Amino acid sequence: MHCTFRQLQLFLALAENGSITAAARACHVTQPTVSMQLRDLTEAVGLPLYEQLGKRLHLTDAGHALVKSARAMSAEWSAFEQKIAALKGMTQGRLGVAMVSTAEYFVPAMLGTFCASHPEIEIALQVLNRDGVVARLRENRDDLYIMSTPPADIELEQKLLLPNPLVVVAPRSHRLAGKRSVSLASLAGERFILRERGSGTRMACDAHFAALQFQPNVRLELGSNEAIKQAIAGRLGVGVLSEHALAHPPMSEALTVLNVKGFPVAGHWYLVHPAGKRLSPIAAAFREYLLAAAATQVAAPAVPRARSARTRPAGRRRV
Repeated sequence: MHCTFRQLQLFLALAENGSITAAARACHVTQPTVSMQLRDLTEAVGLPLYEQLGKRLHLTDAGHALVKSARAMSAEWSAFEQKIAALKGMTQGRLGVAMVSTAEYFVPAMLGTFCASHPEIEIALQVLNRDGVVARLRENRDDLYIMSTPPADIELEQKLLLPNPLVVVAPRSHRLAGKRSVSLASLAGERFILRERGSGTRMACDAHFAALQFQPNVRLELGSNEAIKQAIAGRLGVGVLSEHALAHPPMSEALTVLNVKGFPVAGHWYLVHPAGKRLSPIAAAFREYLLAAAATQVAAPAVPRARSARTRPAGRRRV
């Protein structure tokens, strides 16, 4: 079987973009070039690699197998290029990171120093819901992954990154705002606005409520933290969010954190990759950088934002 590395790259672009036109655009070549190269690749394999049904392109079993091998080969080649660059005294290459949406509140800020120190490194940052990140993790499509609830059915190498406390958030004018101690039972009549099922926040929230034998009245399930905050600020209900998703202080968003017994829920962020995966030099350096930056952040004195939001009288703003 004879095929070229360029053909494999074009086939990966086809698999990831869903069409020959999009693959050509992603690889900066013409559509006829992609079609010709993929035809030659299919002939070399000896089996159909994809089929067109209507407007959608579907990979065959042989195509899925080739995608897996091609990604492994591409990752090995990228690691080789980085090693050669390091021997030449250069630090350059591409780093792929996939993270769940809540992590966007702290990861980009941690990237600044790293990017400034490594200006030649291209960082491809994918921000998805948990299902999307897990799908990419299963396919080994990125170097590193950041999530709060790693899947238990995949053998992983994981490091604890940061605490991820979950708190009960309400409108600033809520009847329980400013109370020093709120029982969970007092929220029985409240309408809850929670993340969609399958998200890390929702999984931790459901498990915590079940352990406390509390059944929330879920009015809305939304797919983003910003949508939930807007719904809460609009007095549609109360919610459970990561503290990372709140402003400093949350009152600036017309929100307040309720001091509910049993909260915050003690969660964590994890930095993971498949067990046995050989990290490229750049990925290994970035991994150590993130862990060191997170350790510094954890060691820093905490800002008492939530308490100030609860105890400040409603209607007053910090000037």
